[in-house]
Amino acid sequence: MRERRAFQSARRAREFEAFVAGAAGRLLHAATLLTAETPDANPRARRLLTQALAHTYACWDRPRGEDPYDRARQELAVRFAHAAWHQYGGLGRARPDPGSVLARLTPQERLILVLRLYEGVAEEQTAALLGLPPERVRAICARAMTTLLHPPRGPAPALAEVAPS
Repeated sequence: MRERRAFQSARRAREFEAFVAGAAGRLLHAATLLTAETPDANPRARRLLTQALAHTYACWDRPRGEDPYDRARQELAVRFAHAAWHQYGGLGRARPDPGSVLARLTPQERLILVLRLYEGVAEEQTAALLGLPPERVRAICARAMTTLLHPPRGPAPALAEVAPS
């Protein structure tokens, strides 16, 4: 009995290591996009990924038909939304460091944009994950795309005073 458990534990660890070897890079990139950090300085994204992978490992032996990448991505998104909500009092207020193009977006806009465009998650699945109607997800995604594609202009140039004639 003890040998069987040890064998199962070793098999579980090997399967999870193989999963992490294949998926961690893409998940870290998604986490970095969510936090709007730079790829070479992303401690929040790394912490977010570590927590999501720890939860995925804890649930590794549960329903076998489930895709572990989907589970890890969902955990990453939920943890990001939860952290943004508790840190800033809502998904709409946080502004990260301005070094990233995505820094102009709210956390909710970044979350929806990353899920929809980078991860390719369907609108209905994104809506279900976030507890929003699909129409709201569509509107937020469109607003985020508009913000990225048409950044706000700088201040208008000052008019030179004309000397009276």
